Amino acid sequence: GINQQNIFVEDEDNERFIATLERYQKEKEYELYAYCLMGNHIHLLMKEGNEPLGNTIRRIGTSYVYWYNWQYGRKGHLFQDRYRSEPVQDDSYFLTVLRYIHQNPLKAGLTKNIDEYEWSSFKEYTKEARIVNVEHALVMFSKDRKTALKRCREFKMAANDDRCIEINPERTTISDKEI
Repeated sequence: GINQQNIFVEDEDNERFIATLERYQKEKEYELYAYCLMGNHIHLLMKEGNEPLGNTIRRIGTSYVYWYNWQYGRKGHLFQDRYRSEPVQDDSYFLTVLRYIHQNPLKAGLTKNIDEYEWSSFKEYTKEARIVNVEHALVMFSKDRKTALKRCREFKMAANDDRCIEINPERTTISDKEI
């Protein structure tokens, strides 16, 4: 959020953002593998669909900001800077990013158990998938779904020092050419 303000104040805000992800997913055909809404920022693990990823992110953000400004009687920007992204080029890093996203609320002290955090796609891996392609990750653990679910859960719960999108502290954005 701009000035690090919260972009999700009420549960309805989180629900609206997830609905926005779902709406554009159908239209733009991108794959969503993980998400986590964190109060003042968002983590997404996705693969571009029928338009460049930057356009999709702008589309999602603009739609949400339009609704948010109407909802709270405000005007202007909601998001600070351009989104940050990096390519995920192999299965190992894919799983690292997946775990990083799902453990983010735990590491931020928002929950004591990632099972209990409402605004993460973790529950789509343990219950019913709504907008997340869980199969892409599960087959990396086992062909047997029950075994895959167990191993995936264990992997996500494991203590780690995962880091993603390592950015030089002097820089606050990554250019499109670097992606």
